[in-house]
Amino acid sequence: MAVYFSMILVSITIFTGIVWLINKVYLAPQRQLKLSSAQQDQGDSIRGEITEKLIEPSAFVDNCVQIFPVITFVLILRSFLYEPFQIPSGSMMPTLLVGDFILVNKYNYGLRDPIFRHKFISNGSPERGDVVVFKYPIEPNIDFIKRVIGLPGDSIVYRNKLLYIKQACQAPRLQCSKFELVKENFKNKGEYSINQQALTRYTSDMPNKSHDILIDDQINVPTSFYCRDSGVNLCRQDGTKQDEFIVPQGHYFVMGDNRDHSADSRFWGFVPEENLVGEAVAIWISFEFERPESDILPNWLPTGIRFNRIGGIH
Repeated sequence: MAVYFSMILVSITIFTGIVWLINKVYLAPQRQLKLSSAQQDQGDSIRGEITEKLIEPSAFVDNCVQIFPVITFVLILRSFLYEPFQIPSGSMMPTLLVGDFILVNKYNYGLRDPIFRHKFISNGSPERGDVVVFKYPIEPNIDFIKRVIGLPGDSIVYRNKLLYIKQACQAPRLQCSKFELVKENFKNKGEYSINQQALTRYTSDMPNKSHDILIDDQINVPTSFYCRDSGVNLCRQDGTKQDEFIVPQGHYFVMGDNRDHSADSRFWGFVPEENLVGEAVAIWISFEFERPESDILPNWLPTGIRFNRIGGIH
């Protein structure tokens, strides 16, 4: 959907820009010539409304001229600076909730054209712990949001609901660090729930960034569900265990903070660098949508605003 919107936005910008240019270069001077000619023929008798009518563009041209700078500003803002997104699912709870509207920084990871997404300016890359929006590798027309867990060259193990990371290393094998357990400190239980099942909240101490996660103690996803190479997307290398992932160069391993209720790299593979859209940096508004079944109003109408959630994303 975002791709189609970008195409429509670019098309409108180009069309209104052409009309604006034609008006600037040809139509406006022609209208001025008509006014000058009429004034020479009739002298100072042409004034007021008649003068305005002679130099006034048609409604179509005037609308295009008025729209062009506005739509150009929106295109530049959305394509190269910040783009708004809505959180549609609970896979990133407790960091992001359904009804959160976020801003995505689109220049942190380099600038791309809005349609073909070719990078023309390199400007950094994701770090472990960043919350990123990206094109779903299986269906690139769909935008996903997850947290970066593994960088290119990292080895990741997710076993018994515990995360282990071995950071990328260029030194000889014996000099490289071993797998390190990402410590998880208990915070509370029952603050969040899914299908009336209480979730346990932990603070996960990533190598360079801490964030909260949720664990569903009643769910144990078999490793047989984890991704296998299917020809659609690279999942793991030969010789690795079912729950072990070695991140290829130019790719990232991502997971949802709601660990047991997230479809992420464990199940469909790595995110190619070219699929990155940007870093989620702020919640600009957050709506509640909790309605009883007896309510006659549609579910898509918000029931309130969560002002306490407005601000940065961690």
